Amino acid sequence: MNRPARLVTAALTASAALLLTACGSGGGDDSSSDKIKGADQGGGKASASASASASSDGVKRPEISLPSTFTMNFEGWTNSDSKLQAILDDGKEELRANHAAIIEADADADYVTFYNEGVALETSRKWIKGYVKTDDSLIGTVRVFDSQVRLNSTGLGVLFYCVDEGKASTKNRKTGKEEGTPDGTSPYLQYRTTLEKSSRGVWQTRSVETERGACGQ
Repeated sequence: MNRPARLVTAALTASAALLLTACGSGGGDDSSSDKIKGADQGGGKASASASASASSDGVKRPEISLPSTFTMNFEGWTNSDSKLQAILDDGKEELRANHAAIIEADADADYVTFYNEGVALETSRKWIKGYVKTDDSLIGTVRVFDSQVRLNSTGLGVLFYCVDEGKASTKNRKTGKEEGTPDGTSPYLQYRTTLEKSSRGVWQTRSVETERGACGQ
């Protein structure tokens, strides 16, 4: 899709012609050194409830729901370790929050702030604003798979995962024009993120890097 990229690190190639290319940058020494091996209108409104619900850990989290016109399928998003599962859960909601904000056309949505911090928050907002500026929403389905998660030596969560954008598109709210991943471009994108547990117990994303074509099917 001809959408603006979130800021991408110098090592990665940013292209405005890519479907949902996401952020890069931000992580300081942690993000650059952490490695995990193997690593109808689209305009429908996403709903992020202003009222939060308490989760099993007692933290009140915003309720985020996506419209029927856009689906995110998370495959194998589980881990037997409860700490690692908590990182997976908040990492999942961060990705859902950012996509919901595009559909809502609201870069300042509270749920984006809830799941992002620092540079990750700045780049998420910039990414979302790119869609708002061109009046584009999202439709279709993305598949999120091959999650790999661990805690590093400094206590940060390190989460890698793959996103298949092949069945998703942007849809312009005014013209109705739809654009998917261009021919010859891999629909697969690998996310490399670091997360830090906040004082209120939320694993907030603090850095994100992406690489297109780094994941297989």
